[in-house]
Amino acid sequence: MDPYLRDVLDVCLRLLHVTAAIAWIGASFYFVRLDLALRPPKDARDAEAGVAGEFWGVHGGGLYHSQKYRLAPREMPEPLHWFKWEAYTTWLSGFALLVVLYYFDADVRLVDPAVADLAAWSAIALSIGGLAAGWVVYDVLCRTVGERSQAALAVVGTGLVALAAWGSSELFAARAAYLQVGAMLGTIMVANVLLVIIPAHRRLVRAMEEKREPDAAYLLRAKDRSVHNNYLTLPVLFTMLIAHFAFVFGADDAWLVFVLVAVLTALIRVFFNRWHTGRRVWWIPVAATVGVVALALWLRPDEQPAQTEPVPFAVIQPIVEQRCATCHQGASAPLGVQLETEAQIKAHADDVERQAVLTRAMPPGNATSMTEEERELLGTWIAQSG
Repeated sequence: MDPYLRDVLDVCLRLLHVTAAIAWIGASFYFVRLDLALRPPKDARDAEAGVAGEFWGVHGGGLYHSQKYRLAPREMPEPLHWFKWEAYTTWLSGFALLVVLYYFDADVRLVDPAVADLAAWSAIALSIGGLAAGWVVYDVLCRTVGERSQAALAVVGTGLVALAAWGSSELFAARAAYLQVGAMLGTIMVANVLLVIIPAHRRLVRAMEEKREPDAAYLLRAKDRSVHNNYLTLPVLFTMLIAHFAFVFGADDAWLVFVLVAVLTALIRVFFNRWHTGRRVWWIPVAATVGVVALALWLRPDEQPAQTEPVPFAVIQPIVEQRCATCHQGASAPLGVQLETEAQIKAHADDVERQAVLTRAMPPGNATSMTEEERELLGTWIAQSG
């Protein structure tokens, strides 16, 4: 694909993806908070009408009164607002980004021969298959283990996330492996909306129209899936953001780092969800902070050993030209990082050292076959010129 066209699609799809995700996550977080903060209705007439709880809030210069019914009110409300297109748009734009940035350039961005010598079509097929398989396995677990114990489902689910993270790290380039796991979790979230939550809501509306009691089992299942989405949100956001930080996805045992971060972010959601019910469990943010500090210390790259023999720019210039500048040149250079002149290389020396020397995340999939000797020479020159 033409690099400029790819950049245009990247900007447009990324903006759409982030905007839709903000709308989806915002609504999801709000309704989970609303549900957890409900209090029994004070008016006996509301309780008789089927109101299970109510919530008072102040925002935007006014007071808002929200009520949740145990099953449904006596009459169909009009208009009835649905929350689904935010989720669908988030997934569709995210998958389009995956296609444009990773599937179209699978040889460079998705495949790393040092990890697994896959043909581009094989890597794409494995990626798409992983998205589908993740949902199928999760859904089966929800209908079996989850029906008996949500706690057991959380433990088994965490183990399967770890398996998915490890498997992706054995198949795809480091950055692509992280995004693959994030895409799998995001697919589970949107499939929950499409295949469980919205159908349950349709059953509720249909029952109201037919003047009969709705089946509470479908509504409880929809609520469980909504809560699952609440806990999956932050790990998915982490994979989206961390793609810009090679010291994480390029680390040794990066899959384990992802699992630990997923657990820490889930704990943060537990803290806020408990807060919404009126409880403050302060050991959770303390433990999460300690965990983040420990991870930061663990991920700190080793310093390159000092070299006494000088390395002139003339030695590293052809290395950068052959291994880096093939992409990092002109107006379409990734993140605007151009590496065509000595001044540009010196200006971005820290980035080059972090991405190509310490974490070895660049070139993507080592597409230009940079050798270890070349990385060492780059590191030595940067240390001496700094």
